[in-house]
Amino acid sequence: MNRKTSIIIVTYNNLEYTKNCLDNIKKYTDPSSYEIIVIDNNSTDETRKYLKKRKDIKVIFNDSNLGFPKACNQGIKQKEKDNDVLLLNNDTIVTTNWLNNLKTCLYSKDDIGAAGAVCNQNENRQGVDFSYDDLEKMQQFALENNISNPARWEEKIFLIGFCLLIKKEVIDNLKTLDEAYSPGYIEDNDLSLRIVKLDYKLMLCHDCFIHHFLGTAFRKDLTKFYKILNKNREYFYHKWKFNTFSFDEIKTASFPLIEKPTKILELNAGIGVTILELKYKYKNIIIEGVEEDSNKRDISKHITTIYKNINDAKEYFYDYILIGNLLEQIKNPKLFLESLGKHLTPNGYIIGEFSNYSNIKTINKIINGYCKDIFKDKINFFSIDDYKRLLEDTSYKEKRFFKWYENNSEEEKKLLATIKNENIIYTYYTFKIKKEDF
Repeated sequence: MNRKTSIIIVTYNNLEYTKNCLDNIKKYTDPSSYEIIVIDNNSTDETRKYLKKRKDIKVIFNDSNLGFPKACNQGIKQKEKDNDVLLLNNDTIVTTNWLNNLKTCLYSKDDIGAAGAVCNQNENRQGVDFSYDDLEKMQQFALENNISNPARWEEKIFLIGFCLLIKKEVIDNLKTLDEAYSPGYIEDNDLSLRIVKLDYKLMLCHDCFIHHFLGTAFRKDLTKFYKILNKNREYFYHKWKFNTFSFDEIKTASFPLIEKPTKILELNAGIGVTILELKYKYKNIIIEGVEEDSNKRDISKHITTIYKNINDAKEYFYDYILIGNLLEQIKNPKLFLESLGKHLTPNGYIIGEFSNYSNIKTINKIINGYCKDIFKDKINFFSIDDYKRLLEDTSYKEKRFFKWYENNSEEEKKLLATIKNENIIYTYYTFKIKKEDF
């Protein structure tokens, strides 16, 4: 596909970022493949003066700071009619083959609606496993990384808007970003879900790396930043009927316990974050889900088979059933575990996760009066010994436990020094049990 790309860049001060961004686009991109549209939100430094001198870009000068979504919409309206749209933050530095690789992915299948890049920040698990000390080394890493490879394209439920290429047909359907998120943040979560609901896929291109400074003006004033963030979270919840933390609901602690699966069922599948990561990790396997929340199910049904209730899946048999922390949320965990056996293959496994409520992080929260989130949606507050007794009392075998911990703050380290109990180190546990012949 030889369709051109309209690169939409919003600026507000930070002139050096903008210069680097524009110069590197010119250096690393075929000049016949794109146009640049810059929307300046009334910068007070030398940005406007600089942009006026650039004859190779389109510029829109706003008389006030309209925020990111509104400015992007201005740019979209000014693009050449048949172009795709690429949203690009001005605090990015592009690299060799960046746009070609995004376009190769975007046009590899009709049902791919948008493609995004990886970067040096790991928000939304869009980071890379290499690091560098300077931008020259960064470009060398990018040269080695940016070799187009379909095996490195990962379907996601959400792509961050720092570098997001959107197919013309999709943007023509959606028209605009939701300006209710102005001045910015969470509009890309919203945009991603709108694309998914059109039955298009979002693809993260691990073969397209760019550098992201993450130096927006919003983040410089944290009080203002969190005020905007909380306002937009509330609006998102009002619109979608689930909160933005659903994008982080992933059972990564269960992943190391999965070996050569052919079919997996995830309970409490949410909007499909775990399912998509497992699809990328294990090629050509069947992964289905169960999600009672109709609003979340309305999203995840676009990526795989999702059941409202596990009994709807009674005709299928799974190598693994991932239950997350469900044993903390149900009244009869033993009966629940036993009922899952009929859905497993003869040597199938159940993998679960549970919190360690005697962990130093929990203790610290209780000391400081933050108890609400700890006990939310929980019925059972079992210790590791409680879980061992529970599993011993079931008809499963090969009951194995695994310990996990997170890095501690300085305050938590001081508390650790006063409490002589190894168990408080671990944040949570996972367990793996194997089916007996029922």
